[in-house]
Amino acid sequence: MKSLLALLSLLALPVMAAEPTLYGRYEYIQVSELGETFKAKMDTGALTASLSAKDIELFKRDGDDWVRFRLATKDADNKVYEHKVSRISRIKGRSEGEDDDEPVDPTTRPVVDLELCLGNVKRTVEVNLVDRSHFNYPLLIGAKALREFGAAVNPARRYTADKPEC
Repeated sequence: MKSLLALLSLLALPVMAAEPTLYGRYEYIQVSELGETFKAKMDTGALTASLSAKDIELFKRDGDDWVRFRLATKDADNKVYEHKVSRISRIKGRSEGEDDDEPVDPTTRPVVDLELCLGNVKRTVEVNLVDRSHFNYPLLIGAKALREFGAAVNPARRYTADKPEC
């Protein structure tokens, strides 16, 4: 009887799920550690966030994995950034043709934890480093980061959060 009463009391509690904040397909994101603000694509089809980087070089520091890189963006200077690696991501390759039965070797990318600011919300998210210079947006915000921000995306809107204010 006690367990039934406990269950009923739990069911009686109001369930208040936080409403997601609605953002546009494109938003401005500030990356605090890099001192840069980027135009970012909010991509619910991607899992992890990606930042456009080049000259990516893994190295060891005090027994930990670190990465050295330069930004691969239109207005980037030649500054070298170093950041501790949180993990190495394995990205499955896609084959070019449908009839292609050859397995495609996965590529690896270093993943770093970066503090991102969207509107007036600041979160630390996993970001993989890859050369995105052939894309229009140097920063891609994937589903994991969107969850961290409590975000929903309206693809018909753009830059709803204005410039970051963190």
